[in-house]
Amino acid sequence: MATTSILFHFNTSFGQSEGQRKAMVDAMVHLRNKDVELIGITNDSETLKKLVNTARSLKTVPAGSPETLASMLNKALKVATGEFILLLDNVSTPVLLRKASVDTFLMAAERHPEAGLFYSSYELEDHGCVEEKHLLDHHIGRVRDNMDFGKAFFIRKKTLESIGGFDESVKYNVLYDMRLKLSERQCVIRIANRYNGSLYRVQAAEKKANVFDYLLSGKEIQLEAEKVVTEHLKRIDAYLPPGIFRDHKPAPKKDPALIASVIIPVGYRPEFIGTAIESVQEQTIKDIECIVMVNGGDEDPTAEVVRKYMKGGEKYDATKPEIRLVVLDINNIGLCLNIGAKLSRAKYYVQLDSDDRLKPDAVEKVLDVFHSDPEIGMVIGSYEVWEKKESGELVRMKEIPVVTHNEWTEENGRNNLLRINGAGAPRCIPIHVIKEMGYFSINDDTHSRNYGEDYEMVNKIAEYYRIGRVWEPIYEVVRHSGGTDHAIDQHTIDRNDNAKDDMRRETILRRQLFNRERKKA
Repeated sequence: MATTSILFHFNTSFGQSEGQRKAMVDAMVHLRNKDVELIGITNDSETLKKLVNTARSLKTVPAGSPETLASMLNKALKVATGEFILLLDNVSTPVLLRKASVDTFLMAAERHPEAGLFYSSYELEDHGCVEEKHLLDHHIGRVRDNMDFGKAFFIRKKTLESIGGFDESVKYNVLYDMRLKLSERQCVIRIANRYNGSLYRVQAAEKKANVFDYLLSGKEIQLEAEKVVTEHLKRIDAYLPPGIFRDHKPAPKKDPALIASVIIPVGYRPEFIGTAIESVQEQTIKDIECIVMVNGGDEDPTAEVVRKYMKGGEKYDATKPEIRLVVLDINNIGLCLNIGAKLSRAKYYVQLDSDDRLKPDAVEKVLDVFHSDPEIGMVIGSYEVWEKKESGELVRMKEIPVVTHNEWTEENGRNNLLRINGAGAPRCIPIHVIKEMGYFSINDDTHSRNYGEDYEMVNKIAEYYRIGRVWEPIYEVVRHSGGTDHAIDQHTIDRNDNAKDDMRRETILRRQLFNRERKKA
């Protein structure tokens, strides 16, 4: 009886070369640990048998094209005799195990009997260059569907069987569903790497990170992933049913002098701020103000551009909304928003990043939504993605559709938000609600570095109020070489993911407590 059963795909239609398939099988044949059986899901069992020969115990499962991934994996699971399952996700990329990889997984399992799933950092080979991929550790907040868990999953077979194996009703997100369910039963452990410390190598061409990648995935895939995470939240008692909210404070009886304050945090972007300000002054609603929070200190040239639009400046126009300037010498976006909220003379805060633009009817449309229901605590719009060329020309990126975040639904948006990285833009919030929520994060949350303060805010508000939506584009996001979403390096990606995943953890724990208290009442 084998200690470990390795489940893998050996399929000639996957686009991998004959040499890649052979290298992958050779790596398994030459594993140091001898108590291993190989279970190949294959459309070419004869070639696979020749490659393995008699060096290892081999079982094959036919890879039927009409079958789902889950059903094929379940067939392989049925013939597996190992106490542990090593599942290789090699559908799209070859996975080459190191000789001592199984020994390492087994030692981790011995050291952590409370754990049911193990994953490890790995090496990525891209056109002859090898890069170590350092994966993030697991915790209850790691519920997004794009987290990298690598291509090798070491699982206690009993734990996998306890969740019913692989859910055959899940078509696209089988491994996402599997790891969420396993995490509910036992701990999930990551094995890190250092130089020459990876357990396996993946041969693939890595794609640069793009915050808009999810838009290009099919709606059917997105809806299924939403169902997977929603069922997970229900099982761990972190799900918020429709219509269930925390008690919130009433709005102030006396309305402020203005209807809206557009607050712009900015540092060292003199080339963009004028366009942003002008988009505020062109609003159809004139009963507003623009508070520009320059956070680069007195030497920041952005302030001089802002002053041109103020009284005495060459671009000042008394008939247009007032421009106010605050100069801070601390680069902290949450601090800018909070001080702006304190200084606001208006009822509502409207978001505007310094390198973006509001459509002329943006404020008008978000106010219409607020006026439709007093129980709305935030309105989120939709936006277009534009690009600033080296010539300075702004061009609409038509290959990216209007970002509506239509995965946010009245019934389930606040639950699905824990799977995805944002709720949309622009965001508009009553000033009193910002204060009620305890203001925006000022980098006092774990891993935060001027990132995610809005994500934390929308998660909190959604527990107290309805979230209103504007589905037409009322905002223009401008991409450029200096933008925070342009060609992000892996270190920044990991830091940002850690920040938002920690916010997810706090949100899940907070909602679990709320549900327990609600059930007691």
